[in-house]
Amino acid sequence: MEKKELLYEGKAKKVFATEDPDVLIVDYKDDATAFNGLKKGTIVGKGAINNRMTNHIFKILETKGVPTHYIEELSDRETAVKKVEIVPLEVIIRNFSAGSFAKKMGMEEGIKFKQPTLEFSYKNDDLGDPFINKYYALALDLATEEEINTIEKYAFIVNDVMREYFDSLGIELIDFKIEFGRYHGQIILADEVSPDTCRLWDKETHEKLDKDRFRRDLGNVEDAYQEVFRRLGIH
Repeated sequence: MEKKELLYEGKAKKVFATEDPDVLIVDYKDDATAFNGLKKGTIVGKGAINNRMTNHIFKILETKGVPTHYIEELSDRETAVKKVEIVPLEVIIRNFSAGSFAKKMGMEEGIKFKQPTLEFSYKNDDLGDPFINKYYALALDLATEEEINTIEKYAFIVNDVMREYFDSLGIELIDFKIEFGRYHGQIILADEVSPDTCRLWDKETHEKLDKDRFRRDLGNVEDAYQEVFRRLGIH
């Protein structure tokens, strides 16, 4: 698999074409951003951790019936993936109150919900990824009703699988953001699952093991990412 021209460079990844029009290579960066790019920095080793963790989780999800864009891990930072058309919806599942939800609802962080919540954001940096619902998504023609139903179904399966898996590692899955894409008419999971996109707290100490350490200047950011990776036991 050979990298051709750079197609896209985002906040955390570069995407390259390959000789196969259906296959891309994703190259994960150590760059870190928060608050829609207003805060910038570097988390040393983050690219390799996020790449390998995403691939590890995606392979688990594949066995549980969630199709993903994963094809092959090429190196610590690079992975071959199916070329998808990203559905411009960020899908956020929350198991506990935290972050913007806690702030918006006037709740303290760490309150466990009776059942998980699902919310959508319109994936649009210029607008600040605004919160929308299913009816907005249909009105804006971001996805069909059938696609949205499929996305919701897969998102809750992802939550069930990851919650159980992280629990076995002594980690509480507080919330996470995922994205989906269209691949030859099929909805599949794309993007990544990592400490960049999940809130992960130690079950015993409630120590934050995710990007909130960078967002909130809590320090030991690299150590937190390394700790999650260590518990995954990927070799």
